Amino acid sequence: MTGPAAPEPAFLALPDLARRDLGGAVVAANDEFFAARENLVLPHPAVPRTEFGHKGKEYDGWETRRRRSPGHDWAIVRLGAPGVVAGVVVDTAFFTGNYPSQASLEGAAVEGHPSVEELARADWQPLLPLVDLAGDTANAFAVDSDRRYTHVRLAIHPDGGVARLRVHGTVVVDPRLVDAGPFDLAALENGGRVTGVSNAHYGSPHQLIGQGTARSMGEGWENARRRGPGNDWVDVELACEGVVTLAELDTSWFLGNAPGKASLTGRTADGAEVVLLPRTRLQPDTRHRFVLDGDAGVSSVRLDVFPDGGMARLRLWGRPTTAGRAALGRRWFDALPDVPALEVLGSLGVEPAEAGRVVGGRPLSGDLPPAVRGLVDGLA
Repeated sequence: MTGPAAPEPAFLALPDLARRDLGGAVVAANDEFFAARENLVLPHPAVPRTEFGHKGKEYDGWETRRRRSPGHDWAIVRLGAPGVVAGVVVDTAFFTGNYPSQASLEGAAVEGHPSVEELARADWQPLLPLVDLAGDTANAFAVDSDRRYTHVRLAIHPDGGVARLRVHGTVVVDPRLVDAGPFDLAALENGGRVTGVSNAHYGSPHQLIGQGTARSMGEGWENARRRGPGNDWVDVELACEGVVTLAELDTSWFLGNAPGKASLTGRTADGAEVVLLPRTRLQPDTRHRFVLDGDAGVSSVRLDVFPDGGMARLRLWGRPTTAGRAALGRRWFDALPDVPALEVLGSLGVEPAEAGRVVGGRPLSGDLPPAVRGLVDGLA
């Protein structure tokens, strides 16, 4: 008789920052003789392959050749949304006699759009020490970090195949992007986060705030058919406190299973509720756009659908409040590793000694040089 199954690690509830459909990509690998590196970040689970090619049996994953010299193999992944890593899954699905015996992970924070050569010279920091792997298993490991990274480097020891790499964590958006133009306060790539859902039987609510448009019904959120009273809902914590001025409720691909109506309710920082969109009729397979009053700043929004049904995307366009922008900027700067933080201040003309004082004194508090205050609080 077996005991109860062990609970899943809490970090698995956080979004996968490396997924291809969030903008993640495998930008380099030292070897991909048997199976392409790009498979590591595909959003769907790995599937078994039975065919053989001219290099041997094909696998849905990344696989290197058998190593005949000292060392190990590696792959560099650009995160689709930079953030703080809370845990990783090194999934060796369907690799049984050819998986790596061990793996480790490092992170780097690099400004702009670096080349592979520039990434090789980056300041790589350990995220996961060398750990043992099992074959045909979703090997899950918690990560203890409070720094924001843009790239991770997976090392496998000594060689072998990995089906998928999942990098779960919290998005930390660059506030300079927020200041540049229209801002979707709910978007996963900007730091929006699903914090509660009534039912997710058919599709993850995280997909509601994912990138781009849904390509099928399977890329949205869909609940089970409701047979009792009440309605289904999703809670979204916004990237920062903000004023929502335009809401998009997209039921594309949902034809016979779209909600009949929906509403949006915001919550302010002190917990008060604000009606953003009253209960409003929806149409199937339609991108609905609603201009809102935009009177109050809210920190989270609840989408209610009546009585149930599926939705492809939720967009909440608006602007951060002064307090929200400052909180977002300070969180970003506090999470930067030391070297990138010094580089950012240097680009603003802050003297090295003063920059060192600011970086060494994080989390930010007290008097700051005007250039630093303008950057982090958005008051420039």
